[in-house]
Formats: sequence, structure tokens, C-alpha cells
Amino acid sequence: MYIAFNLLLLVICFGILIKGADIMVDAASYIAKAAKIPALVIGLTIVAFGTSCPEAGVSIVSSINGSNSLSISNVVGSNLFNLLVVVGLSAVLGSIVVDRDILRFDFPICIGASALMAGLCFTGAISRFAGFLFVALIIAYVVFLVIRSLKDKEAIESAEREASTGPVKFSSKGIAIRVVLIILYVIAIYLSSQGIVSSCTFFAKLFGVSDTIIGLTIVALGTSLPELVTSLVAHKKGENSIALGNIIGSNLFNILFVLGAAASISPVTLVKANIIDGVICLVITIYCYILSITRKKIDRLEGASMLILYALYMVYIFLREFGIV
Repeated sequence: MYIAFNLLLLVICFGILIKGADIMVDAASYIAKAAKIPALVIGLTIVAFGTSCPEAGVSIVSSINGSNSLSISNVVGSNLFNLLVVVGLSAVLGSIVVDRDILRFDFPICIGASALMAGLCFTGAISRFAGFLFVALIIAYVVFLVIRSLKDKEAIESAEREASTGPVKFSSKGIAIRVVLIILYVIAIYLSSQGIVSSCTFFAKLFGVSDTIIGLTIVALGTSLPELVTSLVAHKKGENSIALGNIIGSNLFNILFVLGAAASISPVTLVKANIIDGVICLVITIYCYILSITRKKIDRLEGASMLILYALYMVYIFLREFGIV
């Protein structure tokens, strides 16, 4: 009875987080467009934050409840899933052409953030000061994105023309409704995340496994579904080139905002497994960058190698969990 209840609770809460993220992004985009903020800026900020909301909710609630292993393993697990499965699967379905600006700016910044996280893992904890530093860095990155995008006058003028000639009619009532929707979704994030953390703790105790393995598998998969769906939809529309940019932005938000916010609330104490996973995350990020920069694209064979690496990583963490390696 308890197993069925917790399993149902887990599925429902993941569903609320994922569907709610779409609603929040749409609502925030409506408000931003009503304020005449260019669509390009909206995509680089609101959408990236929206797809990271599930990770943020789970990690922050985990931190509040003292389940810090779940907090960091959720971030690491989600980032590895994003890079190896989401990007890998997208590349297998159709080669991904990598945008030049992503290779010049965003990808190196993501490697730097991953290196910072991996380095802090060796200290045995991510302190509140480090958490505040992460949050400050993500704010700086968003400001950098906005400034960079505002310099692209042609893209902005095109976006503004599209917004001005589009079918959407903005009104004060429409804005008020969407403000209420955002507030309700923030509440839904908190309640759903509480349910997910509670269910995961139950299953961890039931199967005699750690919060780390739960965070790296079930929670990572569940909170990464928005990125997976976004990339698959983009592929269906023939826009495979946006897959990598979406993932790099999401991974940066996961490290700097999600982990930073969690550590700011409660210092994240780390175990040996967290250190290893942090280093693996850094190595995989560098590996994906090398694949991207060699020919400015990721082809089907390289995508297949990424999927194989993820499968091997899953085997490794389960063998590690049960003391076999």
C-alpha cells in the first residue's frame, strides 16, 4: 500500500513540475513581451530558467530537509543525463550543428562552472559562501547574455517585428492572470518537490540504497524530462541545432542557480561518491566540448558514443552502490 502510494505520488509530482514549467514559461514570456522585452532575451533567460525549475525545486527542498546528497546528486545526474542522453539522442536522430557563439562563450563558461563545482567537491562541502558565489555568477551570466543578445540588432529587430505583428493581444487582465499563474506554480513547485523528496527518501530506505543513487537516477531522469522533450520537439521541427544550446544553458543554471541556492540555504556536505561524480561530470562536459569543436557539429556516431557512455555510467554507479567496485 505504501509502495503504491509513494510511486503514485512521485509520478503525480513529476507531472506537476514538468507541466507547470511549461505554464510558467508561457506566462512569463507573455508578461515579458507585454513589457516589450525582445523574444531573444526571453529565450536566453526565462526559458532556460523554466526548464531548470524541476531541479531547483527538488534540490532546494532537499537542502531545507537536510537531504544534501540528494541535492547535489540531482544536479550532477541531471547534467550528465542532459549531455549524454538528450544531446546524444538528438545527434543520433540527426547531426547537431553547433552555433559558433556557444563554442566561443557558453560552452567554455559551462566547463568553468563544472570545474568550480568539481574543485569544491574536494573540500568536502559546498559552503553558504560558495552558494552565494554561485548565485552571483548566474546573475552575472544572465546579464552577460542580455548584453550579448542586445548587441545582435538584426535578431532583436526581427523578434520585435514578429511580436508586433503576432496574433497575441496584450491586456492588463491577461497580465494579471499570468502573474497569478506564476505565483500558483511557485507554490506547486514547493509542494511537488516536497512530495518527490519524501517519496525518494521512502524508496531509498525501502531498497537500502543511498540518496545519492536515487538522485543520480530517478530524480535526475524526472527533472530532465523538460530538456528531453524540448530537444525531441526541436528535432521533429528540423531545428536540431538548438539542442546543444538549450542543454548548455540548462546545465549552467543547474550548477550555478540550483546548487547555489541549495547551498545558500544549507551547506551541502559531500561524500566520496559526490566527489567522483563531480569529476565525471567535468570530464564528460569537456568530452562533449571536444566533440563539438572538432567539426563544429556532433554526428550520429558521436551521439551513439554518448549514449553508450551514459549506459556505462549507470552500470558503474549501481556497482559502486552495492560495493562491487
